[in-house]
Amino acid sequence: MEKQHISIDPGVSIGKVRLKVTELERSIRYYRDILGFQVLSRTDGEAILGAADAEPLVELEERPDAASVDRRSAAGLYHFAVLMPDRRSLGLVLRNMSEAGLHIGQGDHGVSEALYITDPDGNGIEIYRDRPRSEWKYDLGGNVKMGSDPVDVKGLLELAEGHEWKGLPAGTIIGHVHFHVADLQTSYNFYGGLMGFDMALDASQQMGALFISAGGYHHHIGLNIWAGQGARHPKENSVGLRYGTILFPSDEARGITVGRLREGGVEVREVEGDLEVTDPSGVTLRLSLKQAGSVV
Repeated sequence: MEKQHISIDPGVSIGKVRLKVTELERSIRYYRDILGFQVLSRTDGEAILGAADAEPLVELEERPDAASVDRRSAAGLYHFAVLMPDRRSLGLVLRNMSEAGLHIGQGDHGVSEALYITDPDGNGIEIYRDRPRSEWKYDLGGNVKMGSDPVDVKGLLELAEGHEWKGLPAGTIIGHVHFHVADLQTSYNFYGGLMGFDMALDASQQMGALFISAGGYHHHIGLNIWAGQGARHPKENSVGLRYGTILFPSDEARGITVGRLREGGVEVREVEGDLEVTDPSGVTLRLSLKQAGSVV
């Protein structure tokens, strides 16, 4: 799917996500008490959540009248992924979620060990830890190999034994985001052709998905057509993703990507002192700069 590809800056990563929820207090309790987020700030109708180092990771925006969305029924958020700094931290959050009685999906993807849950409004969440890059494997075409084997749950819980749960530790970040899209080729033309993300794994034939990244990561963005080819755009008055964030290491790096987007006919808007675009499936993205001292 790549043609005259120019890569995005290798220092690009994923930043905070902003979610629309129906009951702010219910969502705060879930993210704080079960997942271990800290409430960094709160106003009427909004809360900003982070980890122990106070890095904003999730913003919650209350929309009491927002409509629910059936999973795999529209383009938009499939899940956002919280990357833990080490395996013990993943074991600790697993133990806390298990004690809270959550239904937890799981998958050992070779490059990572991942746990899957949904918040009270049905927003998908992955919580995972990466294996060292030296352990990642690749096929002859250069695609990173990612499977879906059972996670060593017993081993994770054993690592957590004797350690106190203190919530999400410093160094926790948003590792990647994964979207339902209307069309894979059109989406790759946007994310790869214009923005410059590299193909990490083309699984379009096997599973209707693409995994793209910057700097050789296994994926910063997942794209799938599991909501159906031509899936409708997400509705503004529904729960789900308000926007995701792509972080650039410098204004110069962002400017190069913004220039290519504009040359490709994409509207780049100035919003709240930042830049914002909408992908072909109606997903909104903030193009932000990394802050000095940021952990990502």
